[in-house]
Amino acid sequence: MRMFASLPPPSNRRRLLKALFVTATLGVLAVVGWKLLRPAADAGAGRGPQATPVRVAPAMREDLVVRLKALGTVTPLHTVSLRSRVDGELLRLAFREGQHVNAGDLIAEIDPRPFQVQLARAQGTQQQNLAELDNAESQLKRYVELQRQNYVSAQELNDQQSKVRQLLGRRQTDQAAVDEARLQLQYTRITAPVSGRMGLRNVDVGNLVRSGDTEPLATITQTTPISVLFTVPETDLPAVVAAVRATPALTVEAWDRDERHALGNGVLSSLDNRIDTSTGTLKLRAQFDNADEALFPNQFVNVRLQVSSSDAVVIPNAAVQFGSKGTYVYVIGPTSTSHLRNVVLGPADGERVAVREGLKAGERVVVEGIDGLREDAPVEIIP
Repeated sequence: MRMFASLPPPSNRRRLLKALFVTATLGVLAVVGWKLLRPAADAGAGRGPQATPVRVAPAMREDLVVRLKALGTVTPLHTVSLRSRVDGELLRLAFREGQHVNAGDLIAEIDPRPFQVQLARAQGTQQQNLAELDNAESQLKRYVELQRQNYVSAQELNDQQSKVRQLLGRRQTDQAAVDEARLQLQYTRITAPVSGRMGLRNVDVGNLVRSGDTEPLATITQTTPISVLFTVPETDLPAVVAAVRATPALTVEAWDRDERHALGNGVLSSLDNRIDTSTGTLKLRAQFDNADEALFPNQFVNVRLQVSSSDAVVIPNAAVQFGSKGTYVYVIGPTSTSHLRNVVLGPADGERVAVREGLKAGERVVVEGIDGLREDAPVEIIP
């Protein structure tokens, strides 16, 4: 028996031929693509490492002013609550709410008529007693002459002298009563003890006011000059004390909440005599002229206290790096390559810091793109 190999059906043969044709085509394309891309790959392999884009800033020699930052509250130097010292009807208010008044200006007036009557009564009593005193002194002079001639006894002379002394004492009492009545009459006119801005009134005209009232008629707040109270941590106390000893009138700046607008410049006027143990801070007071009244009582402000000023090489804080080698920066050389440089820092002020050792004025330091740098790495400076 002869055996014959079976052939696949015609449909399967067609599918097999198509698969072989596709495989051959993909192989040809792969070979052609590899030959085309090989020159570009070889050219890329021949180039050096790509440059790292960085931003730089020059080290500059300038006068670095070191300031301590703190939160402060605008506090008036004088705040006066105006109250009546006598009882009576409020006749008039001589101010407008929010008005600026000067020391001595009339603020309010209380009905003076009852006190004028008291003054007149005291003055009348004083005149009666003064007339009696004049008569007694005249009689005393006559008694002295008569006693020399033995017309009156020594006892009668002593009695007259005692009467004169009694009337002299009454004269002092009468004068005190007159002065008190005049003072009570003067208290019916309430005047401003200090210059400042008036607040809102608490009592209307026609009301009866008393010396024992707890609520004031109004308040006066001194706004020019004005002070700012702020605190600094006790760790900064040595720098503050040293600065005060060197320059008693330290410059203090007041800024708004967002630190975008300067509200005024003043001077440090006083330091508290002890540290607050609950917060570990020391309270300080700065005084401002506040001619434009930009500082308002009880306003919260940002304070900058200048503690020192020195000529130094200054760089941005963003350029400073900290690592196992200490404090360092990356310096860009003339060939646009980066070089690690160890530095010794000095005092800082906000976004700037002084460099005591390791840099010279004019050298360029990297402030952005530091993460991808290494020694002698090429860089591309981005303006």
